[in-house]
Amino acid sequence: MQKTKPTHVRYLILLMLFLVTTINYADRATIAIAGSSLQKSLGIDAVTLGYIFSAFGWAYVAGQIPGGWLLDRFGSKKIYALSIFTWSLFTVLQGYVGEFGLSTAIVALFMLRFLVGLAEAPSFPGNARIVAAWFPTSERGTASAIFNSAQYFATVLFAPIMGWIVYTFGWQHVFVVMGGIGIVFSLIWLKVIHSPRNHPSINKAELDHIANNGGMVDMDNDKGKGKSGGPKWDYVKQLLTNRMMLGIYLAQYCINGITYFFLTWFPVYLVQERGMTILKAGFIASLPAICGFIGGVLGGIISDYLLRRGKSLTFARKAPIIGGLLLSTSIVTCNYVDIEWVVVGFMALAFFGKGVGALGWAVMSDASPKQIAGLSGGLFNMFGNIASITTPIVIGYIISSTGSFKWALVFVGANALVAVISYVFIVGEIKRVELKDTPTQGDLPASEAGKLSEAKI
Repeated sequence: MQKTKPTHVRYLILLMLFLVTTINYADRATIAIAGSSLQKSLGIDAVTLGYIFSAFGWAYVAGQIPGGWLLDRFGSKKIYALSIFTWSLFTVLQGYVGEFGLSTAIVALFMLRFLVGLAEAPSFPGNARIVAAWFPTSERGTASAIFNSAQYFATVLFAPIMGWIVYTFGWQHVFVVMGGIGIVFSLIWLKVIHSPRNHPSINKAELDHIANNGGMVDMDNDKGKGKSGGPKWDYVKQLLTNRMMLGIYLAQYCINGITYFFLTWFPVYLVQERGMTILKAGFIASLPAICGFIGGVLGGIISDYLLRRGKSLTFARKAPIIGGLLLSTSIVTCNYVDIEWVVVGFMALAFFGKGVGALGWAVMSDASPKQIAGLSGGLFNMFGNIASITTPIVIGYIISSTGSFKWALVFVGANALVAVISYVFIVGEIKRVELKDTPTQGDLPASEAGKLSEAKI
């Protein structure tokens, strides 16, 4: 009897993750593309713009643990769909802040960016959960690298479009257009995304292939049935006292510091430091992003290739991370060249290196404890995205005090170096964290529960 050929629905799911992450990062970058024009229109100085850039990060960081818990509790499909719809709505509303006076407009813009960050909080933990459910272990490195590389593709695809919109129609319209795209996509998401066992297009051969090779296909089938109604804080404490995890968190913070320079100040750098028009800056910003996209996919492929060649998991993950981040320190060289195409070339090289080294989510797929996949991803993303708060503000102060971007680029390069040091000296061996369950009174036999009560008294 001929065996049934497996379907490939998981690749459709990965395409959806890639597209939603592209929209996610495009919506984050709207403020950067509109930043220079918005500054002139509203009369905002560099420090104030830095705080507005950071508003997203305050809420995004604060929402990580609740967002991860919501995903574990109610499943990826519904929580993610709600996330997409709400962040897109708040993006649209940013286009109307110019209707207010200066002080009100600044407050409104800060608050709307804050709400976008809060709404986007479940996105990357959601990506990680869906990859863990839909992909065998041997495919997760590449799958994680592909959805993560969407952050660069977002700039490649949308930076020129958004630059053209700002140049032709004004900064307000870029928010309305990008937010509208997200609202439409949230409806498509509800139609296409299902858990592996519930997807109407998957056949048994593919389901068995995923389930028998490490895919957590039943992750969402038991949602909401846990004993606890909130985050498991004892589990969180165990992660926060694990040296490997702390090293991973520190490195991710530094890697995201590089990311948020490109997402916030890079277009402003091209306009103010290099004298480009916003239209030209939109197109130029896409060139390093193309290299980042290529590097991002290549990093995952190299890592999985090393694994297949028999290298240890630790070597296979660390080699691309360390090599890529060392390459990204080349951004500092831009301070010593004046020729425009050479500057763009070094920026592209730096972003390519950062892309190769951005394997944090693949490392998390290897290291996250199975009991709290969403919550663990949320904690990782929380620490990493503290950089979304600090980086725009620090760079804003550097520019304000020095009058140029030179030390800002040194700051970005230093982030890459610290990430390398963390992976070399702190992380150690990469392996899955085994959590210990702390027994509660309800879990113990009657005799033991009585002793526990007496001890508490």
